[in-house]
Amino acid sequence: MNATSMLAVNIGNAVTKIGLYYSDTLLAKWTVTTPETITTSEVQTILMNFEASLKYNKEVSKLSISPKDLSPKGSIIASVAPPITKAWVSALTLVCNRKPLVVGPGLKTGIKLGYSDPSELGADRIAEMVGARNLFGAPLIVVNLETTTTFEVINDKGEFVGGIIAPGLETSAKELANAAAKIPVVELKAPTKVIGKSTREAVQAGVVLGEVARIDGLVSYIWQELGYETKVVAAGADAKVIKVLSHTINETVDNLALFGLSVLYKRNAKN
Repeated sequence: MNATSMLAVNIGNAVTKIGLYYSDTLLAKWTVTTPETITTSEVQTILMNFEASLKYNKEVSKLSISPKDLSPKGSIIASVAPPITKAWVSALTLVCNRKPLVVGPGLKTGIKLGYSDPSELGADRIAEMVGARNLFGAPLIVVNLETTTTFEVINDKGEFVGGIIAPGLETSAKELANAAAKIPVVELKAPTKVIGKSTREAVQAGVVLGEVARIDGLVSYIWQELGYETKVVAAGADAKVIKVLSHTINETVDNLALFGLSVLYKRNAKN
């Protein structure tokens, strides 16, 4: 496929991430809040604002790419928010002059999905495992830390054999604060001590170190069930915080879902 621009859109529970790829390079990305409802016109406005912001993007300005070449010729969506997916599909069709690819049944992933019902598997999880498999091979565990903390397990044959879903770091902190009036919502950073000397320090230790212990413990259980150890890759908003403290995470990857979407686009798009 010739070098062309395409848009990768990852619609999550809390935020929607938009990435502009030129060939294999992520030129620019934008993050907006995921609303409960949205119209096609509103999505078009988001995309127009994203395009307008490219004029001020230093990475884009360094490259000798004409506005025509920079204009996206295709797109791909991973969405866990069905009520607003249709509006994004309609808007991207208008912007790119062709319907976007949508991660789901019928899309070639290159990975055998060993899930009882593959339609239950979140599109974002598919994008992440495809991206990680492309970067690191197999066997592999992909840990994504967002609204939820998910584990995707790829065995030594390169097959997805299942995973784990748990509350995310920020979700746990908010739920704790909501459940107890005197417990504050704290900054989620690596605590300097396990034993907190204040309520804030105690919550940080419990939430952050508790998440680390959970991840390391679950990874150990997965290895035991597989019968061998794997590489462990973390992605998501809190990945770097957790990796500093984890005994099992080997790598962190920025924009893993967007990268996975770019791989899926190349694998499925027709010229």
